[in-house]
Amino acid sequence: MAQKPSIPKGTRDFSPVEMAKRNYIFNTIKEVYALYGFQQIETPAMENLSTLMGKYGEEGDKLLFKILNSGDFLHGMTPNEVATTSTGKLAAKFCEKGLRYDLTVPFARYVVQHREELALPFKRYQIQPVWRADRPQKGRYREFYQCDADVVGSDSLLNEVELMQIIDTVFTRFGVRVCIKMNNRKILTGIAEMIGQAEKIVDITVAMDKLDKIGLDAVNAELAEDGIPADAIAKLQPIIQLSGSNAEKLATMKEVLKDSETGLKGVEEMEYILSKLGGLTNQVELDLTLARGLNYYTGAIFEVKALDVEIGSITGGGRYDNLTGIFGMPGLSGVGISFGADRIFDVLNQLDLYPKEAVGGTQVLFVNFGEAETDYCLPVLAQLRQAGISAEMYPDAVKMKKQMSYANAKGIPFVVMAGETEMKEGVMALKNMVTGEQQVVKADELVGKVEG
Repeated sequence: MAQKPSIPKGTRDFSPVEMAKRNYIFNTIKEVYALYGFQQIETPAMENLSTLMGKYGEEGDKLLFKILNSGDFLHGMTPNEVATTSTGKLAAKFCEKGLRYDLTVPFARYVVQHREELALPFKRYQIQPVWRADRPQKGRYREFYQCDADVVGSDSLLNEVELMQIIDTVFTRFGVRVCIKMNNRKILTGIAEMIGQAEKIVDITVAMDKLDKIGLDAVNAELAEDGIPADAIAKLQPIIQLSGSNAEKLATMKEVLKDSETGLKGVEEMEYILSKLGGLTNQVELDLTLARGLNYYTGAIFEVKALDVEIGSITGGGRYDNLTGIFGMPGLSGVGISFGADRIFDVLNQLDLYPKEAVGGTQVLFVNFGEAETDYCLPVLAQLRQAGISAEMYPDAVKMKKQMSYANAKGIPFVVMAGETEMKEGVMALKNMVTGEQQVVKADELVGKVEG
């Protein structure tokens, strides 16, 4: 017996039902992005390795899927060189291209490459798969989608305000209650200065960012391991545990950071953003422990948590000052967000929030009794489709039981039957597969009965 085929670890097949759900997520996000003036772009699945390498740190470089050069990739190398050269150096010789690791670096390359064609500020969104040679585990895949939106070429904080409104609109449309957490990298820099540990800003923010996951004691222990003195850790405690309204937190931080110009600038930015948001449906919380993992953020940062499901962050983003500097075009500021489509998929599944019309397939199946009956049904089938109703004719005149089993397997809610008797009378039998109810209707009534 032939071996059953399989797919690479860390990748997935998606069934028609799963694809309908995923498309509902993607289409909802696309519609909201478009409402705010964002335009869609796409970049190739593979980029030149010179574009990708060195942009994600040493560990990130190891997670890049590299593509062997076509043709004779060993050309110019002796067997001895092949045997004695390290894997990394061999890859550099054999591979000129790689699969994209994220959408951000390809976007930066796109902006620099097409700079003369772009009107700034440039508002783009991109929904495409990315690949990482990571160790597969629950919730972590080697191939997954990112749903990014960025504005580049503008320092205005109104961009941050709009992105917050986009987040609120998307999750309101999904019917998911979320908390939008916000902070500012400048505030975090000010905190590090205030406790006399400015040079340890990365260690401090990485540890603080784990508060939700590992708890206060473990965070303090990690800070101590990173060489933060006990008196500095003590000064951090009131900030880490700060409570109250957003306005109260900012008022406190204004006093705490009074000697830090950078910190006060961060407080001022947060006050502006919060003052312009207006009435959002979802709650917004200033979280001073929020740091985000990527160290290139320079201003406001965001993270979204679902309130009714235990799951990690489902959206994140922030302000960065030098997206295109890695390609020799410094000084172009930007701000962006990314929706976690796979986690949103899980949230909507757990809360059963997919609209029926979004995941439904065929609504009406016409039973095939033979050539004459098919000719009678085809014009009516066309009418249903013209009315926007998904309908199909079973292709073969097989036993009724097989055709009804097909309708059940696909979850088709209505079956239409027209035999010799119905043809003589100019009617059709319409069966509701959910209730079992069956009625005789005229052809021109069918659309109304199915829609009703």
